[in-house]
Amino acid sequence: MLSMGFQKSEANPNLYFIMVGDDPLILLLYVDDLFIIGDERLIASCKIDPASKYEMTEIGLMHYFLGLEVWQELGHIFLGEGKYVVDILRRFRIEDRKLMFTPMITNWKKLHSSEGELVDPTLYHQLIGSLMYLVNTMPYLCFAVNTLSQFMVDPRKVHWLAAKHVLR
Repeated sequence: MLSMGFQKSEANPNLYFIMVGDDPLILLLYVDDLFIIGDERLIASCKIDPASKYEMTEIGLMHYFLGLEVWQELGHIFLGEGKYVVDILRRFRIEDRKLMFTPMITNWKKLHSSEGELVDPTLYHQLIGSLMYLVNTMPYLCFAVNTLSQFMVDPRKVHWLAAKHVLR
């Protein structure tokens, strides 16, 4: 990519960029996929050189990436995790439960209790890990997930119930 004038990002070794006038052109390499973001004219000219050297397939706009659903409109990109949410609701068997309107139980000080029945730490880790991934598109869950992640070593039933509350 450097031979085409792209600069490697310091933040991510798979991200390359170039400015053509005032227009940015961004390349993201992921395993065997190449995502190109920028003006359509720049994208078309950027694909010519690699296509002459490598077998490439044009699959159009991105719709799904690393578990994130992607919708694109003119000037806008929307990210969602609807399918992922449904999958984890099924996995933890709460897909038909009543919805909650706040991510954290109201008396969160009870969570700091070391009393109560222990729960399977592996299952608790899986639930908290699933919730951590949801924070990508649901930042309002950050406080609740951060609080619950503090009990990874010795999770109790109260922590498990609070985590399921967040998921609902």
